[in-house]
Amino acid sequence: MKLALKEVIVVVEAVVLVAVVVVLAAAAAAVVHVAVVVVVILTLVVVLTVIVTVLTVSVIVVVPVLIVVEVVVVVVVIIVVELVVVGLVVVIEY
Repeated sequence: MKLALKEVIVVVEAVVLVAVVVVLAAAAAAVVHVAVVVVVILTLVVVLTVIVTVLTVSVIVVVPVLIVVEVVVVVVVIIVVELVVVGLVVVIEY
């Protein structure tokens, strides 16, 4: 009976440990996700500003195109980061 109790305790400890690792991984993923998004957006805003400043003559054409490009790049980067994070969480879980 004592042996079975010890085995249950070991299993519970293992489950708790895995849960803690998953929660920590999720928290780290959230922080990384936010940081990457902020950096990407700031970089793109700076690039957008520089390009618009250089090409003031064709602002009417350039700005909408750049905004579309900016949105697409941000979305792609976010998706890639999310996939990497999900992959890491899955690897950590198993």
